[in-house]
Amino acid sequence: MITGYCADAKFRSDAHQVNRGAQAIVSHAASVAGAPLGQRLLGLWKAAVAEPGGEAILFLALIPILLVPAFWNGFPLIYYDTGAYVLEGLGGQFLVERSPVYSLFLRFAGGGLSFWFIIVVQAALVSYSITQAARVIAPRLPLLSALLLGVFLLLGTGLPWYVGQVEPDCFTAVVVLSLYLLAFHFQDLGRVRRLVLSLGGALAVAAHPSHLLLAAVLLMFVIAMRIAVRFAAFIVARPRILEPAILSLGGLALVLIANFCYTGAVFVSRAGPSFVFARMLQDGIVMRLLEDTCPKSGYRLCAYRDSLPATADGWLWTPRSPFVALGHFQGTSNESARIVRDAILRYPLRQIRAAAKNMVEQFVHFGTGDQIEPQEWVLSPVLARYVPSQMKAYISARQQRGEIKFHTISDLDISVASIAIAGTVFLLGWFLRMRQFDLALFHGFILAALIGNSAICGILSGPHDRYQSRLVWLASFAVLIANPIVLRTCGATPNPAGRAT
Repeated sequence: MITGYCADAKFRSDAHQVNRGAQAIVSHAASVAGAPLGQRLLGLWKAAVAEPGGEAILFLALIPILLVPAFWNGFPLIYYDTGAYVLEGLGGQFLVERSPVYSLFLRFAGGGLSFWFIIVVQAALVSYSITQAARVIAPRLPLLSALLLGVFLLLGTGLPWYVGQVEPDCFTAVVVLSLYLLAFHFQDLGRVRRLVLSLGGALAVAAHPSHLLLAAVLLMFVIAMRIAVRFAAFIVARPRILEPAILSLGGLALVLIANFCYTGAVFVSRAGPSFVFARMLQDGIVMRLLEDTCPKSGYRLCAYRDSLPATADGWLWTPRSPFVALGHFQGTSNESARIVRDAILRYPLRQIRAAAKNMVEQFVHFGTGDQIEPQEWVLSPVLARYVPSQMKAYISARQQRGEIKFHTISDLDISVASIAIAGTVFLLGWFLRMRQFDLALFHGFILAALIGNSAICGILSGPHDRYQSRLVWLASFAVLIANPIVLRTCGATPNPAGRAT
């Protein structure tokens, strides 16, 4: 009974916090409405992101900031995979190579009426993750400084190009921030924030197969830190394991449920062997296996070894590829799995070298704008069938007219990201030296996410700029929000135990 009363009191307290946030916005607006412009700006400047009003304003203001490229384009940005998600989500056709969870998200978030609904929800989830991270890491950061940080992410990173795109790539960072906050700042969040982060994080984990693996890698990092805190000679609050694990399992459950709804079978993915095969083909391992074993091996692919594409994308996505002749994902699944297994057993050292090479290449490849180009020659038939009311705006967008050029944008983003990664490594060492272990853990977590993502995507699918570009902006965020200057002047002041206060 006492426990129930306490839980009820805690719920009322959380609800009261939310109500206070809304009241603070109204009160602040009323108090400055008649004030001179200078006083209004000063009032905004003094508001901190940890205050209910500052937190709410930052969350709401970041949403349009993150959507600036889409607004400028005149239509949500489109990727080649968008057509597959539309076909699966709005057309009800299961596609082995695409996440059914993101396809269903596209359907239930209103994609059939307007793709703008999709990217607004995406922007809200990303904005909420950024806001909560800023609130717990630098609680006294002034609101206008936080908004300037948002503008920097707009101008100096690829983040807004992914948020405004009908594609699950923007959710990769949501996975990272949600797991970090639940693991290392559980007590700082409150019940309502935990619930929002858990639900949004589970959706993000389920939105792409690589996110399941990334969540598993980061969960192992959390467990390792839990063990380290217990036995190592440093003092820091023990990270939570249960809540991040529930978030990750929730994402896995969404994948299993979605696959079952489409196919009546329970599985995680049927496309994995095909993607790994394509990467091995690009590395020359498949050709080596065919030369060494055909025709004795009996692979159907033996008949095509003189006409194999040189790249993974050439194998998977070109119309004249033997992949299409052999039955696409479903028709090649069993043989692809067999070839992958045989190649690993026959050439283990070659596999290790290729995996390491691809991982490193993926880690340093993060240019912005990968295949954000005119795509109506591929997508128009699908979009015209399932979203005909949006076709006029789609065709007239700058992307479809070929007016978006990424040379300067990508060069700037690459330069910023390179400096940010170096800065994150430096600050990790700095905070360890200063025994500010909570802040060191934040930078370590971001680096673990970048390394894990490069390993997962580089090894399983082959290096592509967008795989790392969608996540590398977190390094810039970490350097700007968790550095000694910001934290000394307006952020958290770590105590000797390493716990931010």
